[in-house]
Amino acid sequence: MELSRGKAESEILEFNFSDSLAIQSFSANVIDSLQREGYLNMESKLLFISEKKVLLRLNSGKQYKWIQLRNGNLEPWISASINAGAYIGKDSPFQFQRVQQLMEEILETGQNKGFPFISVKLDSINIENGQVSAALFMDKGPLIRFDTLQITGNSKSQPLYLARKTGILPGEPFSQKKVNQVMDLLKNNVPYVSLAGSPELSFQNEQATVYLPVNDQRMNAIDGIIGLLPNEIEASKWLVTGQFDLQLYNVSGKGRDYLLNWQRLTQYSQNLRLEAREPYILGSRLDISGAFSFLKEDTTFLNRDFTFKVGYQMAAHTYIDFFGKWQAGDLLSVSRYENATELPEVADFRYNNYGAVLHYTNVDDLIVPKSGWRSNLTFGIGNKIIKENTGISADLYSGIEKNSLQYYIQGKVDYFLKWKQYFSSRLSLGAGELNNSNLLLNDLFRLGGLQTIRGFNENFFFTNRYVYLNVEPRYYFGNYSYFLLFMDFGMLEEQVSRQARDWPFSFGGGLSLETAGGIFNFVYALGKAANQPLGFNYSRIHFGFTGRF
Repeated sequence: MELSRGKAESEILEFNFSDSLAIQSFSANVIDSLQREGYLNMESKLLFISEKKVLLRLNSGKQYKWIQLRNGNLEPWISASINAGAYIGKDSPFQFQRVQQLMEEILETGQNKGFPFISVKLDSINIENGQVSAALFMDKGPLIRFDTLQITGNSKSQPLYLARKTGILPGEPFSQKKVNQVMDLLKNNVPYVSLAGSPELSFQNEQATVYLPVNDQRMNAIDGIIGLLPNEIEASKWLVTGQFDLQLYNVSGKGRDYLLNWQRLTQYSQNLRLEAREPYILGSRLDISGAFSFLKEDTTFLNRDFTFKVGYQMAAHTYIDFFGKWQAGDLLSVSRYENATELPEVADFRYNNYGAVLHYTNVDDLIVPKSGWRSNLTFGIGNKIIKENTGISADLYSGIEKNSLQYYIQGKVDYFLKWKQYFSSRLSLGAGELNNSNLLLNDLFRLGGLQTIRGFNENFFFTNRYVYLNVEPRYYFGNYSYFLLFMDFGMLEEQVSRQARDWPFSFGGGLSLETAGGIFNFVYALGKAANQPLGFNYSRIHFGFTGRF
């Protein structure tokens, strides 16, 4: 094929094509591209000279250019919101797509500032000698404000809570962007409800009402095991063991959450965690939460910490918490250190630290995701004080830095890949580092168990630097029911006792079964680490039942 630019320019370009359809497509693209550059009166002709030779003759004509595109009646608030790159300057080619882009930005800005019925057009158009001038004319229409959010499903959530969560507040100017983000915000940030359809809009009396078809999900959970056993250490007494979990979500329909977890599996070890969250404190966009945890590690040490958080929803998928944490650790049985010649690996300490947690969530289901991403990143820094214990020789504390700066960073990324209708995979990568000149065993990270590296007891590992990978293919036979296989790999460092770097790994399988009363989880795992050989007699069974109501 030959392309001729016309008599004024006798340049001829040659191209080769496989068939006539490709020739037609190429010709159309050439013509469109020239018209987009302002050659509005272009003439074209496609001549078939022979079976294998075609001539496309083009006469581009004059290129139309802008003299001026005036703002017309655009008000300052909308002119300032438009991308400056969309404006059309003097002597620039007349390109309709740029005019269309500019109009779309004006419409989008108006629709998000309370004017959903805004329209815009070109006015006072003048074309002379290939030069174009025009003005923008805008009709804003009436100012529309949001009315009360209406819930059309069976959800008992308070409309004001969901209005604050989505930004659709009564009296605020209408925003099409906020309406478009409703489904994304609820799906990734409000696990208490599920959408039964798309939001609907109605306009009356200069007010917009948004109807949300949302139903409540059974999120509240209670489960536990309580055991009474004869106390082998103290005769004629009973030992209470077991575990108890209580999770109450969206209390009173206002997004309030209360969590309680207690666990006692041996005579001397137990832990307790309490947490409460109050959203939109005093009508603001801020959430506050507080948590208290208590850990008693056999007869070695006792840890307590209190955390206070202030959270803010930055975007549909992004949430940030700013926190203050006050931690304390104390030795329990000090008599074992009476003849110590160096400071023990555990000690009394106080650690006040501050930091932030950044959350990103973009998954198809908050409870059991099948596709999407979920991640969090934590950074904290503060002052740690090592306190002298009167049961330990004061000489052992000489030469150490009792008051020092300590920081830590932790992160985790979950990636869910749905690669067939019933098959999905979860890939998780977690890492963390704790840094201080005087690290103690009782303020290190704790790993091991169902949430990190399976095949080991809960909190089996002490570490100040770690990374681990979970690979978990799943086969679904229900919405929340699936079989799973898994492999976990980790790298752990623990510099307090100067142990060699450990490379634990585990593998196994299990299932998650949705029942009428809740979800039953069962995982069988084999794990190997430096202080645990690989063998069936060291296998672990992780199981639990979470009742939901």
